[in-house]
Amino acid sequence: MFIQITQFLLGLSLLIVIHEFGHYLPAKWFGVRIEKFYLFFDYKFSLFKKQIGETEWGIGWIPLGGYVKIVGMVDESMDTEGMSEEPEEWEFRAKPAWQRIIILTGGVIMNFVTAYFIYVFLLLSYGKDYLPNESLVNGIWTNSTGIEMGLRNGDKILSIGEVVPESYRETGLEILLSQGEDIVVERNGSEVIVPIRVESIEDMVKNKTFIGLIKPRMPYVIGAFAEGSVGEMAGLQIGDSVVGLNGTTMLFFDQYLEEIPKYAGEEVQLTYFRAGRADTMNFLLPESGKIGVRNTGEVFKYYEIKNKQYTVGQALAGGFGEVQSKLNSYVRQFKLIFNPKTEAYKEVGGFLTILKQYDSAWNWRHFWEFTAFLSIMLGFLNILPIPALDGGHVIFTLVEWISGRKPSIKVLEYAQMVGFFLLLALLILANGNDVLKAFGG
Repeated sequence: MFIQITQFLLGLSLLIVIHEFGHYLPAKWFGVRIEKFYLFFDYKFSLFKKQIGETEWGIGWIPLGGYVKIVGMVDESMDTEGMSEEPEEWEFRAKPAWQRIIILTGGVIMNFVTAYFIYVFLLLSYGKDYLPNESLVNGIWTNSTGIEMGLRNGDKILSIGEVVPESYRETGLEILLSQGEDIVVERNGSEVIVPIRVESIEDMVKNKTFIGLIKPRMPYVIGAFAEGSVGEMAGLQIGDSVVGLNGTTMLFFDQYLEEIPKYAGEEVQLTYFRAGRADTMNFLLPESGKIGVRNTGEVFKYYEIKNKQYTVGQALAGGFGEVQSKLNSYVRQFKLIFNPKTEAYKEVGGFLTILKQYDSAWNWRHFWEFTAFLSIMLGFLNILPIPALDGGHVIFTLVEWISGRKPSIKVLEYAQMVGFFLLLALLILANGNDVLKAFGG
């Protein structure tokens, strides 16, 4: 947990500082004064502060973000002293609208630029590992939601809507996000169309059945035994490959999950391979219909993992693709929140959810991968047209630019308060969900 907290604070601090520099640099370029530059919020007191020139640099004690206090701007500080007087040339409100828009969007731009360069660095350093969807020569293994949708174990997914997934990991998310689309699969040598129904999406989100919706079809190789396993007592060993039940050849683990419970309370015969030799064993199956034998979790041992290496030019181009792909995926997930039927709002996570995305052991590659995604997420959220966010300020500035009329200080104050309470409500929802999940709610 300590390592996760350290990575969380490091990643969050890095992104906050970069975002705020995105506001600070163009503001200074255009001659606007900056009173404060803070990592975290400093309500009542600061952990650290130092005056350098006209700007107070510091670290607050509330790790909910950070801010730059730009002179002549109604922001989260709600400090409007002197705003009724004519603006000085070094105030934000004295600058032309196009300059103010650049200052306001600078943080979001820096978020996306940061994510881009992280992805370029990752592609150059590690390349890109993936299990090609086409490598699943035995097809997929799906769960009950997939079966209800019309998928079958052994299907080979060809396309989801207009998307032809390159990596098998993309398929589950694409299905979740492609409402109203069709899945085209190859089944027994023929193409079959499986519609994605809204009801299935609702079930995936509400009951988290999108986890395990699409997995590579696996052979039955024994990886562990449950306590009191009748299979272990009968003589099965870790590493054995189970290939038949009652004289019928069955090569995949999902087949046994379906067939074995049908023989509850009866004697069954398993055929297995051990050290290259085939053998059989008979034993009485308990009334539970379970033999207590778990499959190996070594999925990638049975499939070819590819690694695509990148030149500098390819990485520079590939960085754009990574940002576009992650942003598109996040926006589509975000839309699910506003569909009350899916109850996706219950899955909105707060700081604890973000914390858990970091590894419990230090892993620089994963740290940078998640930090890049978090940078995209913060950039997108900040540009939303909500008062108190950068996007809200941009909307007011655009209206002023188009109409030629500045909104009154009172309007800006009220808008800031509305935005603050909206953000507070979202913060309570997200972190409230974390608390409920932590206590099994």
